[in-house]
Amino acid sequence: MDHRRLRPAREPRRFLEPRSEVAAFLQARRVPRRRPGDLVGFRLVQDLATQRKAEEERRVAEQARSASQDASALAGEFLDIPGGTFQMGCSPGDGKCQNDERPVHTVSIQSFRMGKYEVTGGQFRQFVQAAGYRTDAERGKGCVTRETDGQWAYQAGRDWRNPGFPQTDRHPVVCVSWNDAQAYVEWLSRQGVGRYRLPSESEWEYAARAGSSARYSFGDSEEMLCAYGNVADRAARQRFNDWTVASCDDGALYTAPVGVYRANVFGLHDTHGNVWEWTEDCYHDSYAEAPSDGVAWTTGDCARRVHRGGSWNNNPRGLRSSARSANFPVDRLFNLGFRLLQDR
Repeated sequence: MDHRRLRPAREPRRFLEPRSEVAAFLQARRVPRRRPGDLVGFRLVQDLATQRKAEEERRVAEQARSASQDASALAGEFLDIPGGTFQMGCSPGDGKCQNDERPVHTVSIQSFRMGKYEVTGGQFRQFVQAAGYRTDAERGKGCVTRETDGQWAYQAGRDWRNPGFPQTDRHPVVCVSWNDAQAYVEWLSRQGVGRYRLPSESEWEYAARAGSSARYSFGDSEEMLCAYGNVADRAARQRFNDWTVASCDDGALYTAPVGVYRANVFGLHDTHGNVWEWTEDCYHDSYAEAPSDGVAWTTGDCARRVHRGGSWNNNPRGLRSSARSANFPVDRLFNLGFRLLQDR
């Protein structure tokens, strides 16, 4: 027997694929190796992103600082007014008081911070530009002025930019309504540099008197008015010959730059004259039932709001520390502005 025939048949030999196909297969399954420069490149990209983020944060911070500085400039300089108690209303022995300055009553005031100066036209200009604001005078029929015909009336085209006499950015803003003043303090309070408002009438009188019970913060002498404020004086009499004026000369016919005249004991300027200053209070023709804690009197008939201090066209009677006046919130006059108070 031929045992060779009993051997199992061999399977056919398998041949490997060509080397090129094997290489392609292995190449397709290979995990890419990181070259030495790849990690460096990744870090460079990461560092660049971090740098750009830091630059953006610095830019935003710088914008915030700039905005804060601008807002602080709009607020101006403030003085600490100490708290105390005073007699509000007609000064003792003052024969020129009006009925709405009575009854004299005791008011207790908490300490507060008040603007050293009246808000200027330059400050108001920055607010208008930043907030895109239009005043009541610009939206309406102008501002109340006294033109060559001698009549007090609204004049079209008259507003805080052009009140009818020359002003610089250091002059107090005029031709602004109570509404305009409120828009200013509300916008400023949103800028992150403090809370601002108009002073209450009692806060205003307390600060203006600065501890004095006389007609004026410096005493009773009308001849001294021109040293402490811009008032209706001899020069004004030459321009407006029907005016009753103080027997002195302050060197200005219309408004004067803020801070030109002497300050009162608290360091406040222009509390006698230059421009009337809006307060927060509603006008009442009597102090009966008036608040005794220094808060604004905002109940009752609020058709008109109080302004205090007199202006460049007021005679000595209207410049007394207790003198009062009032207008509708929408009214704007060429001798009326405002001063800020900052809440603590």
